Parts: sequence; structure tokens; C-alpha cells
Amino acid sequence: PSQAPAMAQEWGAAAASPAKRLSGSGEVLERPEENGHASKRLRRDAEEAEAEDPNKKSPKRKIVLLMAYSGKGYHGMQRNVGSSQFKTIEDDLVSALVQSGCIPENHGEDMKKMSFQRCARTDKGVSAAGQIVSLKVRLIDDILEKINNHLPSHIRILGLKRVTGGFNSKNKCDARTYSYMLPTFAFAHKDHDVQEELYRLDKETLEKVNKLLACYKGTHNFHNFTSQKGPRDPSAKRYIMEMYCGEPFVRENIEFAVIKVKGQSFMMHQIRKMIGLVIAIVKGYAAEAIIERSWGEEKVDVPKAPGLGLVLERVHFEKYNRRFGNDGLHEPLEWTEEEEKIAVFKEQYIYPTIINTEREEKSMANWLSTLSIHDFSSSAVGMQANKKNSK
Repeated sequence: PSQAPAMAQEWGAAAASPAKRLSGSGEVLERPEENGHASKRLRRDAEEAEAEDPNKKSPKRKIVLLMAYSGKGYHGMQRNVGSSQFKTIEDDLVSALVQSGCIPENHGEDMKKMSFQRCARTDKGVSAAGQIVSLKVRLIDDILEKINNHLPSHIRILGLKRVTGGFNSKNKCDARTYSYMLPTFAFAHKDHDVQEELYRLDKETLEKVNKLLACYKGTHNFHNFTSQKGPRDPSAKRYIMEMYCGEPFVRENIEFAVIKVKGQSFMMHQIRKMIGLVIAIVKGYAAEAIIERSWGEEKVDVPKAPGLGLVLERVHFEKYNRRFGNDGLHEPLEWTEEEEKIAVFKEQYIYPTIINTEREEKSMANWLSTLSIHDFSSSAVGMQANKKNSK
């Protein structure tokens, strides 16, 4: 144990050198007293550091953490200070960062102090296999192990990388990939009496699903796919790079399929509504033309599929990697070495939660029974416009 602070110091110093060149003296210095119980060890660290460099005391470094979590039972990713009855993933993360000694306690209360930024705000109940957060921490020894020791098993930090001082995981992210795992009986036509466990998706239906999902590719006005934007809000325009449904597979007697979608960025509920509308069309509740119509200005009633199956798969930093990934000082933000851990986490925590919750709470089956309540027919304005167009 007596070696640990020295080792931490060596790693901190080695890791610090590139940042020294980058951000000069713009580092935030810490007072050892801020973390009472560890102050002796920190003082010893600080004395050793001072011997090497009298101006430095336990500097903080900008890093990114690769996170995976099962979102069931949480009110999303983002912390809501002041509404503690709604537990979020960040509540558990911040508490682990404080307990492991990476950040002083007051940074947990005011997250700006550690320049905290999450890459994507996932909604209530949504999981992640590759969420990224950026923040400033003290690079303590065995940092990942120590943080994970203070986290519940369904939240894991799988990787850590040093980044440039000005890095912000939300602004620097140029694309996000989500997956949505759903039981295939969601695509059974409404007029067919279907036994959920016996339903198997045929090739024609899967082709139809993929033809519809492909309609979303490109840039469209998605104001009908969120409750937050009006039709003329420029930020409702979003760019989708790919969207498709993979081959079905059976788990615990139920057949499932996974839809993948990659886009620049998504608005609240957007993906769930994109999928909800395709399900409504395939089931025979809505006409195919409704997708085209939803890009227009009129309000279209778009149903929102359950949050349960949605998983943030990965976030992409292609521009950042091109600029800093091979500059000799920084690593590219790619996680090939962590792929294995990500896959294991999904198999252990994410997929079983989706499958078991579907079996016990029937979230998809219950939601499907609400589709008939939606009004998918055109508004009066829309019908007149359609008449004009057909002339």
C-alpha cells in the first residue's frame, strides 16, 4: 500500500505531461483539505509532487469514461438536482466518483465544477452499452476499479481515456447509434389473431419493415416525432445516416429483433416515435403515406413505442479522432479493446432486463393495444391539400 500514492503520482505525472504542453498553467489546483479522510495521503502525494514540481498540487485531468448501464428503474441519465425522489444514472455515478476520491464532495453538488458533460441524455428506463461522459478528475491509482466498487453491478465504467482540456463529450460527438430490441409479434397484422410466443416474423414482413425504416434516412423535419418542437423550428431538422432491422432470434420462447439507427443527434422521444409509427403502418393501423406527411407542417399523431427496448449503443467522435487521435499526445476515442466487455455487459444486464420485463410486464403487448386509439387519418387541411396535389 505504501507504494500506491507514489505509483498514482507517477501515473498522474506521466499522464500529465501531454496536457501540460496543451493547456499550460490553465489547470485547476485542488486543496488537499477538501477531502478530509484522505487528506494525509493527499498531503504526502502533494509533498512528493512538490519535490518534482513546486507549483503543482494534485492537478485534475480531463478524461472520458465509457459507461454501460441497465436503465430500468431509473428516471433517465441526467441528474436533476433538487428532485431526489427521481433517481437517475448520474446520481449513482457522482456518488461513486466522490466515494472513490476522484472528485471532492462539492463537485458532486455543482457538476459544472468538474466540467461534467454527458454525450446523450437517455430517457427513463433506457439503457446504454456505450455512453460517454467527459469530466475533470484526479487520476488516482486503480481508478476504474475504485469507481466500480462504489457502483451497483448494473452500472459499469468499462474504459477511460485522456482527452484535450477543452473536450466536451456532447459538442464533440458527431453521431450516435441506438438499438431497439422488440418482440417481433409487434409487427403482426392487427386483423390476425396472434399467439405472442408462437409468432415468427416472415421474410416479406421484415422486408416491409426495412423499406419503411429506410424512409427515415437523410435530413427531414422531425417536429412530429417530439413534443418539444414546432414545425418551423430549424432544430427539428435531423440527419439520419442509417436505420434497419436485423434478422430475428428467439430468447426464452419469444422471438425478438433489433432495429439499429445511426443519426447525427436525436430529440426527446424521436427514435421511439420513429419506431412506433413504423409498427402502426406494418400492423395496418396507418397508411404508408403517413411518413411523408409527417415531414410536413401539419400535426400528425405519432405513437411512441415503449422505452424498455431502447439502448444507446455507441457514440462517434469521427472529427475529433481525425484531428487529435493521431497527434502523438492523445488516443483516438475508439473502444476496440472494450468491445468484449461491452458485449458481456449487454448479455448479462441489458438483454435479460428487456426480455424479463417484456415477459412479466408485457410493455410491448400493452402498448400495442393502445394503437387503435390513435387518429392516423389526415386532418381536413391535409385532405384538401391532397386533393389539390392529385389534380
